[in-house]
Amino acid sequence: MKLYNSIGPNPRMVRMFMAEKGVSVPSEDVDIRAGVNRQAEYLVKNPSGTCPALELDDGAIISEITAICEYIEDKHPTPALIGATPEAKANTRMWTRRIDLGICEPMANGFRYSAGIKMFQSRMRCLPEAADGLKAIAQDKIAWLDGQMAGREFVGGDTISMADVLLFCFLDFGVQVGQPIDPKNANIAAWHARMAARPSAQA
Repeated sequence: MKLYNSIGPNPRMVRMFMAEKGVSVPSEDVDIRAGVNRQAEYLVKNPSGTCPALELDDGAIISEITAICEYIEDKHPTPALIGATPEAKANTRMWTRRIDLGICEPMANGFRYSAGIKMFQSRMRCLPEAADGLKAIAQDKIAWLDGQMAGREFVGGDTISMADVLLFCFLDFGVQVGQPIDPKNANIAAWHARMAARPSAQA
């Protein structure tokens, strides 16, 4: 296997997930700032032009971060970061989807349509008029999640899961692009500090 890696929260999420599982694969850095991921050689491998992408031993390509992580989990079931039972898997997937749709997507597009628009305006339809609203949507959902996490060690309960890794990488990204964690969200802030102390956070 080989991981096509780049800057940004999406590749970091996959790297951190693999680090939590103790899995290591060769990687190749893709310069997304220079648009290498939008050039023909890369698009032949991954038509969506996104990073990361995982190339399997037979040459097949898996993209989309949750799909990559689920593949890694199936190949290396322990420690389970998605779940060892149908119930645990459903719980992880539920929280992962809530975080992805409610926080990650609006946060990322809020950045793409504002501070990141010079990089993205030639690659996708950008809606600068929507940027502030999208950032606010992400903050609203973070505040909601803060309430849900009262008394919990991790997003889905007592053990770390893919949902925690996804949320951590995007909240760290938010700090870098002017969308920091509101100190009022004390449960999220404490959880973030615990996650930042994990060795995998350096991946």
